[in-house]
Amino acid sequence: RNGRVQCATLLSLRLMFFLPAGLPVRSQGDSQSDNKVMDNVTVRQGETVFLSCAQGDFVTHTAWLNRSSILYAGEDKWSVDPRVSLVTLNQEEFSIKIENVDMTDEGQYICAVQTSSKPRTTSVHIIVQVPPKIMSLSKDIVVNEGSNVTLMCSASGKPEPSVTWKLLSPSGHGLSSDDEYLEIPAITRQRAGMYECTAVNEVSTDVQTVELTVNYAPSVVEGKDVGVTLGQRGVLQCEADAVPQADFEWYRDDRRIFNGFDGIEIEDDGALSKLTFFNVSEADYGNYTCVAINKLGAANTSIVLYGESSTC
Repeated sequence: RNGRVQCATLLSLRLMFFLPAGLPVRSQGDSQSDNKVMDNVTVRQGETVFLSCAQGDFVTHTAWLNRSSILYAGEDKWSVDPRVSLVTLNQEEFSIKIENVDMTDEGQYICAVQTSSKPRTTSVHIIVQVPPKIMSLSKDIVVNEGSNVTLMCSASGKPEPSVTWKLLSPSGHGLSSDDEYLEIPAITRQRAGMYECTAVNEVSTDVQTVELTVNYAPSVVEGKDVGVTLGQRGVLQCEADAVPQADFEWYRDDRRIFNGFDGIEIEDDGALSKLTFFNVSEADYGNYTCVAINKLGAANTSIVLYGESSTC
C-alpha cells in the first residue's frame, strides 16, 4: 500500500484512539482514554521478542504501532518487515512477535484498543542489547628493547563493554590494564609475549590477542674450557640469548674458522653452536673465541681447548 494511504490510515487511527501526534505517555486524570505504560522489555540482538496487550469485551478496533509506523491493524499486516508477524488476536489478547531483533527495532511500541466506551493504549519500550565486538586492535608488533609501546583495543556493544588488557604470562603475573590503551614504557625482553584484549558486557565476551616481539642484542653464556686427550674427539660449545636469533662465528686468535676447515665441524642449532674436533692434535690446543651477532649487536666468549694426559 502506498505511503499516502498509510498516512491517512495512521491519522484515522490517531483520531479513533484520541492519540496525540507524538508517542502517547501515561495519562494523568484523562477521563476519555486509558493509557498504560508497561515495564521495559530487554532483548538481545538476534533473539525474538513478543509484544502482547489485553483486549477485553466490546473491542471495535485494535492496532500495534511502532513510532510512526503501523505494524498491524487488527489481523491486517501493514509492516513490510518479514520478521514481524501476528501471534494471537482474540477477545483476550492481541500479540505480535519480532524475530532476529536488531538495534533498529529499539524504541517504543504501542498497542491501541478502541472499545465501545473509550480508547485504551498500552506502550512498551524495547531495549536491544548487543554483544561486544572488538572493532579496532593493534596489529602484531616488533620493537627494540627500550622502546615505548602502546597497544590499543576498542570495542562496540550495548551496554558499552569494558575493555581490559593482560599479558599471558606462564607465571600468571603478567602486565595488565583496565583500559582500551596499554602503555608500556621502556619495554624489556621480559614483557614480550602474547597480549590478550577482552571486551565484556552483560551479553557476552569477545577476546583477541596481539603478539609483541622484543628485539635485543645477544648475550652469551660464559664458555667452559675443555680438556681433551690427543687423538680424541673434542667439542666446544657456545650458547647465546638473542632476538632475532644470533648468528655464530668462531675464531682462533684473529683468524676465522669455517666449517670443514682442517677437519673441524661447526654446527649451529638455534641458540647453540658447537665446534667439533674429531681427532685432536697438538696444534689444535689453544684459545678459541665464539662471537654471537644479530642486527642489534654482538657478544663473545673465549674457550680454551687444552690437553689432558691419557690414563692407562
